[in-house]
Amino acid sequence: MELLRIIISVIIPPIGAFLKVGLGLQFWINLILTLCGYFPGLVHVIWLLVRK
Repeated sequence: MELLRIIISVIIPPIGAFLKVGLGLQFWINLILTLCGYFPGLVHVIWLLVRK
């Protein structure tokens, strides 16, 4: 499941954020960052996946 989450996160960062945290604040932040540019959304979702 973790490998699938990483692959989805690289392709579509907001979906990866949703799979990790649901429809919380971090999802909406990631969506806005991804709309501003792919790279900021990607960095944010990677940060979400590695923090624990």
